[in-house]
Amino acid sequence: MKLSDLVDLEPSQLLSAGGAAVTGITADSRQVQPGFVFVAVPGTKTDGSQFIADVVAKGAVAVTAGLEAEIPAGLKVPVLLSAEPRRSLSKLAARFYGAQPQTVVAVTGTSGKTSVAEFTRQIFAACGRQSASLGTIGVVKPSGAVYGSLTTPDPVTLHATLAGLASEGVTHLAMEASSHGLDQFRLDGVTLSAAAFTNLGRDHMDYHPTVGHYFEAKMRLFNELLEAGKPAVINTDGEQAQDVVAVARARGLRVTTVGTRGDDLRLESVDREGFAQRLALTFKKREHTVLLPLVGAYQVENALVAAGLAIAVGEAPDQVLQALASLHGVKGRLEIVGEHKGGLAVVDYAHKPEALVAALDACRPFVSGKLICVFGCGGDRDRGKRPVMGGIAVEKSDVVIVTDDNPRTEVAAAIRAEILANAPGALEIGDRKSAIELAVGMMKSGDVVLVAGKGHETGQIVGTTVLPFSDHDALRAAIGVS
Repeated sequence: MKLSDLVDLEPSQLLSAGGAAVTGITADSRQVQPGFVFVAVPGTKTDGSQFIADVVAKGAVAVTAGLEAEIPAGLKVPVLLSAEPRRSLSKLAARFYGAQPQTVVAVTGTSGKTSVAEFTRQIFAACGRQSASLGTIGVVKPSGAVYGSLTTPDPVTLHATLAGLASEGVTHLAMEASSHGLDQFRLDGVTLSAAAFTNLGRDHMDYHPTVGHYFEAKMRLFNELLEAGKPAVINTDGEQAQDVVAVARARGLRVTTVGTRGDDLRLESVDREGFAQRLALTFKKREHTVLLPLVGAYQVENALVAAGLAIAVGEAPDQVLQALASLHGVKGRLEIVGEHKGGLAVVDYAHKPEALVAALDACRPFVSGKLICVFGCGGDRDRGKRPVMGGIAVEKSDVVIVTDDNPRTEVAAAIRAEILANAPGALEIGDRKSAIELAVGMMKSGDVVLVAGKGHETGQIVGTTVLPFSDHDALRAAIGVS
């Protein structure tokens, strides 16, 4: 690709540099190679504009920088000024890599993004599509293979991934849209066919200054990225659903609501059948009955959002709703690890207040004895949620064991103390493996042990080191399942 095909150049720049071959795009000065376009992104610690002279010396053929950036004198490559360099990075990456799957849907919200994206992929597959999902658990391809693990990747990685999937024949992609990714313009340049909203709670208060800012970041998906006239699928049972409906309608989106108050796909009733749930649904005045092979009210919400997305982009409603009966849960999301002494052992990724409420509420119907909760909170993250989660755990559990999550660079005991300050009667076992073993040792018939917080993760971050650790494996070992 020539530089003139990638960016708009002034006549003088067009003559002098328009024919330069572009070999890559990056915002990381260390990755610049001859033929690269460098985007100088302002950072929290350093400003990319400091490295402009260095990247030109390395062979960069053009530079994009902010309006206020200090540009070195005498540069012999085009310098393109941008009001928002991060958005420019995404747009350039999209143009450079070009191809994307024909149908891309995105889901945002505090909880449920991973499950919705993966359920949507499974529904697309059941409808005969070559489908993939992209999010926290990585990229799941049609073969089921999983790669990577970042909720919303940086724009260059994202668009390289989209182009790769398209070249492999993937036509339908369901992806997560995190508040960080939306706030940092990472999804700008993705051509979206539809978008969905699950719910809003407290999360990422270490990044967003207020809950209002957090909400507005998520709303970029609807009021800026999704084109007017496209479908917006909204879970009516999620917090702030009506606010999202208002945003979507103001944008001119085609609103589809799902859930117990859904106008389009309505949940009429739920009956538990073993470890499954029988759903009575109404879609466009037609009644449907589906046996959903998942536990928990929030998994019903996630499944309905996924179904709404698939229907919104043109899949046959009967085929979509039929596909719900064959959904497989995402690893670490209300995952039933096994049974022990007549009790049930479950792992869930819940690491924020609303998610912990949902996980404990989902487990409660299966408890005839005690509900035993093992959890902790991560270090270098929102401290305000720690006592909140401690209070939730003791309110909704019969036994609470506070342990370490990913302490990172904080003192683990100090994190536990902040949780315990609002968790009277809770036990404290710092070592996570020992805490899980203690919980299993308490188990009797009718008990449920919920290990919450790390879900699918296979490492524990202590300091700056990632130590091998899996809640799934530790719980399986404790209950004696090979």
